[in-house]
Amino acid sequence: MIGQRAAVAEVVDLAIPRTGGEVPVRLYRTRTDIDQPVLIYMHGGGWAVGNVEIFDGFTSDMAVLTDAAVISVDYRLSPEHVFPAALEDVMAVTKAALAGSIPGVDPQRVAVAGSSAGGNLAAVVAQQLRAEPGLRHQVLLYPVTRGFVPNTGSFVTYAEGYFMTSHDMDFFYGNYAPGVPLDEPRLAPMVNPDLSGLPPATVVTAEYDPLRDDGEEYAAAMSAAGIPVALRRFDGQVHPFVYLDRIIDDAAIARQFISERLREAFKA
Repeated sequence: MIGQRAAVAEVVDLAIPRTGGEVPVRLYRTRTDIDQPVLIYMHGGGWAVGNVEIFDGFTSDMAVLTDAAVISVDYRLSPEHVFPAALEDVMAVTKAALAGSIPGVDPQRVAVAGSSAGGNLAAVVAQQLRAEPGLRHQVLLYPVTRGFVPNTGSFVTYAEGYFMTSHDMDFFYGNYAPGVPLDEPRLAPMVNPDLSGLPPATVVTAEYDPLRDDGEEYAAAMSAAGIPVALRRFDGQVHPFVYLDRIIDDAAIARQFISERLREAFKA
């Protein structure tokens, strides 16, 4: 677990139906007397590692900071489950929240969020479900937004020596999406030619991160399509910094920034 669990009113492990099975999720609520707005969180880890337990400290903290429910999705991981298994899982959970079939959750106030590979999943979900009026916001933390291109931009500048490497990304792509074309929008949301009608977005990037340009170029593309976007780069930081709030001051600042944006989005 990264960090300690924040004090919330209720933590419940649930299983959300999907085609051919179920998706394990962990639901955090700060109140149990009303249906709360909900943030659906998709963890990072290259579509290959991570689970709700590891990110329990972060997701519970976001529930407290936003005064909302948080659903942490334990989606299927590669290489045992390749593309689009993870996407199918997070889609099923988001659709269930929007349909009002998750107890304690307000289907008219739903946001999606994710970091890194989870940010990729959140961006694709926002594209796929953009017509849903209950989908209020998307939060993308240093997201993967294009197919793996190791010889451009920040992938070159920060390829080695800054926590996550270009080699890491090559490995993760190879496990998650073997043989999938890089112009597949469900893998690379940046290549989708139509970004109109997306929910407003909050995008966080780190200066010393191979994925910096992915996040910032996608933020610019959404803005050009008329989507309200708040982009904030944290200079001097590396890829996973938002999880380290007891070690890095900018992590706490980033969490406050994200929670303020979500509180505004969730206003009835």
